[in-house]
Amino acid sequence: MSENTAHQPSTFYEAVGGEETFTRLVRRFYQEVAADPALRPVYPGKDLAPAEEHLRLFLIQYWGGPQAYHELRGHPRLRMRHARFSIGETERDLWLRHMRTALDEIALPEALDQQLWEYLVMAAHSLVNAVPENTPGTEGRGELGITPA
Repeated sequence: MSENTAHQPSTFYEAVGGEETFTRLVRRFYQEVAADPALRPVYPGKDLAPAEEHLRLFLIQYWGGPQAYHELRGHPRLRMRHARFSIGETERDLWLRHMRTALDEIALPEALDQQLWEYLVMAAHSLVNAVPENTPGTEGRGELGITPA
């Protein structure tokens, strides 16, 4: 490669601006979470910094950056790590609303924004583990995927 040839990003992580972009995204997201009386209780600690760091490292690793998340925490196991939290449609929707706010503020190019947003929507939907108590057919069932015998 000659010096005149521009470097083409080899990963999504590089294409969006690397660590700085994910740091800005996650910091802004957690500012929204901290101010949301309906979503904040999902995060049990007084300090959101550990949750912020975990999400930041996870996203960096997932999108092709350094593997620090794996080195510190092992395999992501997202559903397992979130199983102790009651995550219903309300929590999912609030999480997505705040993530959308943060994503809009970092102003990625449209195609990259779309790619990241589609992943975040899929991930948020996959972590829902509680259904509303008044949902027909869910009597005696507190978790999704458990069908009474």
